[in-house]
Amino acid sequence: MMDRRRFLSRVTLALSGGIAVLVGAPILGFLLAPLFANEPDTYVPVADLKDLTTGDTTLVNASDPSPLPWAGQTAASALWVRRLADRGASAFQVFNVNCTHLGCPVDWRADAKLFVCPCHGGVYYADGTVAGGPPPRPLFERAWKVENGKLLVKTQRLQTAANKTG
Repeated sequence: MMDRRRFLSRVTLALSGGIAVLVGAPILGFLLAPLFANEPDTYVPVADLKDLTTGDTTLVNASDPSPLPWAGQTAASALWVRRLADRGASAFQVFNVNCTHLGCPVDWRADAKLFVCPCHGGVYYADGTVAGGPPPRPLFERAWKVENGKLLVKTQRLQTAANKTG
């Protein structure tokens, strides 16, 4: 027959092990997820070419379907599309709308030809490079292609310094 002390010791060990599994599983999942992430290249249409004027920068709606079930509305976003005049009829730059400092949405000021972040005063040139303020790097650019008269942009997770591409 088991005495009281031995019984309580075993119950304490079992409960401690259960708590360790409950706390450790999400941490391990977070740390190991990048090793198993194999997201396919998916392009979504964001604009008709006829709606994008050469030399202009235009805000377009985009959908970035996230593979994470808890991402929610992060899939509904916007992009800045710049149709380049000096590189041919189908040359573009596509930028994430988020500032690289803390992620606030940047505004395009056409009269000054600058992107301005209203949160902390970050400023970017028309090509996305940093003009001033706290942003540590240029605006994140997106991969794009043209098919059937439409501009398609590659979907991706929200950009951070850790998963920057290109």
